[in-house]
Amino acid sequence: GLAKGKVCVGKRAGLVAGNRNASVTMSLHRPVLEQTMKDKYEKLDIGNKVIAEYIWLGGLAAETECGYPECLDPTDIRSKTRILDSKPGSIDDLPMWNFDGSSTMQAPGDDSEVFLKPVAMYKDPFRGGDNLLVMCECYTPQGEAIPSNTRAHAVEVMDKVADQKPWFGIEQEYTLLDLDGYPLGWPKSGFPGSQGPYYCGNGADRIFGRELCDAHLKACLYAGLKVSGTNAEVMMSQWEYQVGPCVGIESGDQMWVSRYIMQRLSEDYGFRVSFDVKPIPGEWNGAGCHTNFSTEPMRNEGGYEIIKECMAKLEAKHDEHVRVYGIGNDKRLTGACETAPITEFSWGVANRGCSVRIPRSTEADGKGYFEDRRPGSNIDPYVVTSILVETCCLD
Repeated sequence: GLAKGKVCVGKRAGLVAGNRNASVTMSLHRPVLEQTMKDKYEKLDIGNKVIAEYIWLGGLAAETECGYPECLDPTDIRSKTRILDSKPGSIDDLPMWNFDGSSTMQAPGDDSEVFLKPVAMYKDPFRGGDNLLVMCECYTPQGEAIPSNTRAHAVEVMDKVADQKPWFGIEQEYTLLDLDGYPLGWPKSGFPGSQGPYYCGNGADRIFGRELCDAHLKACLYAGLKVSGTNAEVMMSQWEYQVGPCVGIESGDQMWVSRYIMQRLSEDYGFRVSFDVKPIPGEWNGAGCHTNFSTEPMRNEGGYEIIKECMAKLEAKHDEHVRVYGIGNDKRLTGACETAPITEFSWGVANRGCSVRIPRSTEADGKGYFEDRRPGSNIDPYVVTSILVETCCLD
C-alpha cells in the first residue's frame, strides 16, 4: 500500500533520492582553486550588464510517472546563465528562455524545446552586484505546464486560499559527505560515538561541516531568503536550516533556491550534500523536512479548535500524504528515532514521536500552528505545501 512508501516501478524507480551517481562520485577528485585565482576574474567590471542565472527543476526533481508527483532527486536542480542589458525592475521584465529538455528527461529528442518562465528573482550571492538568481517554471512551446512543473498546480491551490494567508516554515535537514560517500568526520571503517553530543553541539570532535552551514546561511540571507535559523542535528555531520515563515507559493520557491545555493556551495567546499531520508541504516536518525503550517484563522482566537479539526482531516488522508512525503520514507518513519510509524497517523502536544506535533504554546494560547513531522528531507516543497492546504482548507 501507499503507506508503506512503495516506489512506483518505472524507468527511474531504481534511483535513490539524494544518492544519484553515488558510484561515479566515489571515484572523483575535485581540485580546489585558490581564492586569489578566482578573484582575478570575479572582480572584473562588466559595465551595466546583469548576469541572470535561470534556475529550474530537472526531470528527476519533479517526476509524475506514477500518476502522482514524486521527487526522485532533490539535487536535480538545473541552471544556465543569461546576460541582460540592464537591471530588471520586476520579474515581469525578465525574458522567457528555453533549454534542451531531452537532456534533462523533460522532453523527447524530436521536440526538445522546453520554455523557462521566470517566476521569482533573488540577489546572486555568488556573483554579487546587480546579478540575479531567477527561479523558473517549465512550459511547452504551446504554453502548457510540463508534467514536472509542480509549481503550476501549487500556485492554483495557493490562490484559492490567499485570503486565509497560509504560512509555512520548513525545516530542511541534510547530511554532509566526503566525495567518497562517507559522512564528514566518520571513521572510514566504523562508526563515531553514539548519538547524543552532536545535536546543537560544539567542538572539533563533535561538529563537522559548520563552515558550509554558516556560508549557506549568509548566502541565503544575502539572496533575500527568509532563513530563520540553523543547527547541528542528532547524527554527526547532519545539519538543518529553517526557511520561513513564508506565505503561500514563496515557501516552495525559497526552499528550492536554498537547495540550489547549497549545491553551488558544495562545489566550493568539496563536500557532497545528501538529502537522503536515511543516509545511514540502523539506530541513526534519518533526515526530515518537518513542515510547520498555519492559516490566519488558526493564528487568531479559537484557532486551536480549527487545528484539531485539521488533525481529523489529515488522518483521513494519511496515505495520500505519505506517498508524496519522500521516496524511501518508510526507512525513516519507523516509530524510532523521533518518528511515528509510517503506517499510522497520530498527533499530540509537544510529542516528537507523533506524525503531527502541536506546540505547547499553541495549546496554551488556544491558537497558533502545527508541525507535520512526516515529510522526508527529499520532498518537493511545492507538493507538500499544496497538499497540506488542499487537505486542511479545501476539503
